[in-house]
Amino acid sequence: MIEARHLRVLRAVAATGSFSAAGRELGCTQPAVSQQMKALEASVGTPLVVRSGREMRLTQAGEALVRHAAGILAGLTAAEEEVAAIAGLRAGRVRLVSFPSGSSTLVPTALAALRAAHPGTRVSLEEAEPPQSVRLLREGDCDLALAFRYEGAALEGEWDDLVVRPLLTDRLVALVPERHRLARAGSVAIRELAEESWIAGCPRCRGQLVEVCESAGFTPRIDFATDDYPAVVGLVGAGLGVAVLPQLAIESVRPRGARTVTLEPAVRREIVALTLPDLARVPAVAATLEQLAVAAGRK
Repeated sequence: MIEARHLRVLRAVAATGSFSAAGRELGCTQPAVSQQMKALEASVGTPLVVRSGREMRLTQAGEALVRHAAGILAGLTAAEEEVAAIAGLRAGRVRLVSFPSGSSTLVPTALAALRAAHPGTRVSLEEAEPPQSVRLLREGDCDLALAFRYEGAALEGEWDDLVVRPLLTDRLVALVPERHRLARAGSVAIRELAEESWIAGCPRCRGQLVEVCESAGFTPRIDFATDDYPAVVGLVGAGLGVAVLPQLAIESVRPRGARTVTLEPAVRREIVALTLPDLARVPAVAATLEQLAVAAGRK
């Protein structure tokens, strides 16, 4: 294996014409230069310099290696500078995947703060619900995933291989048309909505809705299903049914024609940021995690 320090010595020898002059240029002794040249020749398996009396010249292999050394060392220098910039948060990128209500609430605040503190760090954003977002993280298609799971519905060991940064607990609320009989109730038990038409959200949220309703003794009649929260609010506002949405989703949508009512018993989901253990040590990823925690009120 050719080492960069040996290439630097070879270039100095070629430029100065002797080991002693190369040593003076590099700030080391003539025996040290000789030792490193021998190590380089052993690495490439052929002589690189020949001596004739007091003169020294490069072999054909030595000349070829010197020609390439400039580009190799320049590339290494550029790489060192880029890595130093990334480590110092003067550069770098983070690929973030988030579910929609997180994208519209936590993410903008966090990324604005990150850009203000580290303008050289770039963050890309794509949307995906868990478990797809978690799969993208494990497959290397993103660096950080904003995800959620419902209390009592977590699978054992589901995220054991990941770094889990808790952000907030998001309570679900009932959403009813503003002229609904329960629109002005302080709270509502989900069984009071057993005979209603339902508008359901994403597949994971839909599954949670069915589970909660069945635990209350009924199966919801789902007339509409959409991953789009504004569409859910619009359908409820038009009087086409009721829904249960996370509070975080309500914060990102103006619920015209609909009212939120506290749901009892409480149903909550845990909002977290996920990354891989090795990625958690990358400065740009760590900084993004911190800003997400700040945006969620955890810092």
